[in-house]
Amino acid sequence: MDEVKQLVQDIKNGNLKPIYFLMGEEPYYIDKISDFIEETVLSEEERGFNQVVLYGRDITVEDIVSNAKRYPMMAEYQVVIVKEAQDLSRTIEKLTPYAENPQRSTILVINYKYKKIDKRKALYKGINKVGVVYESKKLYENQVADWIRRVLSPKDYTITPKASQMLVEFLGTDLSKISNELQKLQIILPTGSQITPELIEENIGISKDFNNFELRKAIGERNVVKAHQIVNYFSENPKDNPMVMTISLLFNFFSQLLHFHGLNDKSPRSVASALKINPYFVNEYINAARNYPMKKVSAIVATLREFDVKSKGVGANAISQGDLLKELLVKIL
Repeated sequence: MDEVKQLVQDIKNGNLKPIYFLMGEEPYYIDKISDFIEETVLSEEERGFNQVVLYGRDITVEDIVSNAKRYPMMAEYQVVIVKEAQDLSRTIEKLTPYAENPQRSTILVINYKYKKIDKRKALYKGINKVGVVYESKKLYENQVADWIRRVLSPKDYTITPKASQMLVEFLGTDLSKISNELQKLQIILPTGSQITPELIEENIGISKDFNNFELRKAIGERNVVKAHQIVNYFSENPKDNPMVMTISLLFNFFSQLLHFHGLNDKSPRSVASALKINPYFVNEYINAARNYPMKKVSAIVATLREFDVKSKGVGANAISQGDLLKELLVKIL
């Protein structure tokens, strides 16, 4: 995120490069940087003659070079933006000669989503010498809550840890989807508001009481009644609560609990650092460790692996996902 801020600031300051090659698994920042260049480098009057957007599925690398080599009309720069350039992955290396000698009055922006170019090859070296190669990496799940907080902070909004966890659980690590939901909340909430689980439930439709986060907590506390209530809810709403996601979250939880048991320093700060979790959730692990000794945790991890296979139809074709989940819960508790 800091790299993106610096890149945007450089563009604002007029420190422009002839090529921006935006690549990687996370499309959110690729789109953000590309859109920022599209909207700010040229004035509205200049864009009509000097800005073109191309799509990888419709063009060749030769088309890109041909457009990039044109001169601007009544402007200092022209901007050429290539979207979905990953569709040209088999021929993208043909861009090397242009990268080694780019048109200085052209700002060429390549959006190369979900893939990367080989950093050992001439294309990468050529672009990196004269332009910018930005790799947008996928965030790990335990990094997304902090990302949400950092995105909201400049806009004068805050969010509770549980609300962040609900968004991550429901939307995964897809930053574009999370950003869209946050924007919806910002439209209806006054500046300075705190986003709470109740607001998430009311406006996005994620249950604050019946979700994987609450199931994990109930299991950790050995709250049998609450855990069964949540699993019954999941059984009645299987499309909104896929078993594979539940197993994945529980597997991560008990794997971390196994790690917790092996820690010498179990102070809250040390635990948060070692498990890479928000300090807000440390007590959840401390309480769970009291309820599940290491031997029991090891057995649960093995059970979760077994049920992960079953949830994918191996050896359990005739059993519904809901019944499998109920059986899993009994074995854990």
